[in-house]
Amino acid sequence: MSWESSNSIQQRPEDDCGGFCGLFPSSKKPVEIYVFIDPLCEDCWSLEPFLKKLTMEYGQYFTLRPILTGDYQPLVRERSECSYPKTVLQPDNILLNNAVSFPWRTSLAIKAAELQGRKAGTRFLRTIQEALFLNKQDITADEILIECAKIAKLDLEEFHEDMYSASAKKAFQCDVKLSKELEIDESPSIVFFNESEEDSGIKISGIYSYDVYVNVLHQMLQKDPQPAAKPPVEEFLSSYKFVGSREISLIYDWTNAQTEKEMKKLQLKQMVERIPIKHDTFWKYNITSKAE
Repeated sequence: MSWESSNSIQQRPEDDCGGFCGLFPSSKKPVEIYVFIDPLCEDCWSLEPFLKKLTMEYGQYFTLRPILTGDYQPLVRERSECSYPKTVLQPDNILLNNAVSFPWRTSLAIKAAELQGRKAGTRFLRTIQEALFLNKQDITADEILIECAKIAKLDLEEFHEDMYSASAKKAFQCDVKLSKELEIDESPSIVFFNESEEDSGIKISGIYSYDVYVNVLHQMLQKDPQPAAKPPVEEFLSSYKFVGSREISLIYDWTNAQTEKEMKKLQLKQMVERIPIKHDTFWKYNITSKAE
């Protein structure tokens, strides 16, 4: 399926959940992007580098709203072939081989993290995905979620209180409601809206090449802005702390050889530590290091 055949959304849904849907206020930026994800879904994990790159290059034009779908069917069925191969993160198909008892716990934990702010929620989501797809941990277990909250530098006491709170439950219910309103039937799905509620949005289901997301954004903006210059790779690493070589190659448009060369330079400066993981090499930023 090509992206041109993706569904059109006729109208932006109204937030009638008392501000809980997404938990973030509307932005004055011209485009709002709803990203519908299942935190236990491999394809959603593989989408993240595309979103990072889009934010780096065009973040001044849009705001991201992560929405949890509540669709746990991918846990028990084979995923259909996506239109773009999983070459960025390539996780193992863990969930089809291991029972997951209470997937809704993960969603409530994400909503609890978001109560501490958007950045906190994003850090926590990234941390639990790493725990699942890189470390093969059961992110539906309370003890693993608490450990991820610690790594993500959340307020642990507040997080523990909020995990099963009415606020977290309502926020998750609103996400699921929004998914149904926009007829989201696949994870991940992205819906682009411009600032005018009268204009239709564009829904893209599945994963595609990066150019597709740029083209749709340009279509929503009705212009072709130049991408912003990317920060030095060491600045990128200092922001995300733990990234893979494939992710770096995609974001910086480097060949694998170029990425390896640049990362070895930083390794010699003791700015990063190489972490070999199946399917890829990851790099851990050394916070205490200083470039010579």
